[in-house]
Amino acid sequence: MLVIIGYVMICACVFGGFVIEGGHLAALMQPVELLMIGGAAAGSFFVSNTGKTVKSTLKTLPTVFKGSKFTKAMYLELLCLLFDLLSKVRKEGLMSVESDVEHPDASPIFSKYPTILADHHAMEFLVDYLRLMVGGNLNAFEIENLMDVEIETHHHEGAIPAGAIAKLGDALPAFGIVAAVMGVVHTMESVGIPPAELGKLIAAALVGTFLGILLAYGFVGPLAILLEQKLDEGTKMLQCIKVTLLASLNGYAPQVAVEFGRKVLYSTERPGFSELEEEVKSRKGK
Repeated sequence: MLVIIGYVMICACVFGGFVIEGGHLAALMQPVELLMIGGAAAGSFFVSNTGKTVKSTLKTLPTVFKGSKFTKAMYLELLCLLFDLLSKVRKEGLMSVESDVEHPDASPIFSKYPTILADHHAMEFLVDYLRLMVGGNLNAFEIENLMDVEIETHHHEGAIPAGAIAKLGDALPAFGIVAAVMGVVHTMESVGIPPAELGKLIAAALVGTFLGILLAYGFVGPLAILLEQKLDEGTKMLQCIKVTLLASLNGYAPQVAVEFGRKVLYSTERPGFSELEEEVKSRKGK
């Protein structure tokens, strides 16, 4: 929603300001210039990226129009899930969660937290490391190193679409210049026409530069920044799981372990200590 609002503001201010200055919007309607810039940009995007990157970018782009799913309510649910799992481990031993780990969809614990269960990345990360803990062959230090490597890999993979969009945005001003130069060439070969007609050709050529810069810094570039922010939010969730599990491995009680995880979260979504405690108590009766 904010993306649409931002785009509307950009168009209203840029084109509205042009009209206030006495400009005519019709002069900016240059579909051929837009075709040159957009077509060249799309072509360069396919040339400079692998098929995997193209698919990943096209799959990720629609998410920019959705609000963040990483809310306080979601983190409360995650921390309560971790508390339930670690409490069961503390009371009955690591082997007690083996069936929950192997079949999370059928697990009575996981079924209480549908939002987390529906998050593929979080569930895969959590279940995989619980499985390693159940196996008992790795110490906390080895698991922490493995977690760090996986989180880094996840972050790098998630940054690929944002990087591709950012590079595309960087190229748009240059393609705008290309379109403008083509317009100038056309103008120069038409020097014999009346001045009024010649002025229109020059104006059309300049629109190419304008469109390239506007598309780059007003439309495409901001999307790359937004994708990076969304990626950081997803990575933060994995870090929360990591810190909580490691605290448990190091012998801390479930109440303390989830507090470790809570402190990792961004302050804007982090639930308060009392808030988390009340949520845990309320879910015990369910």
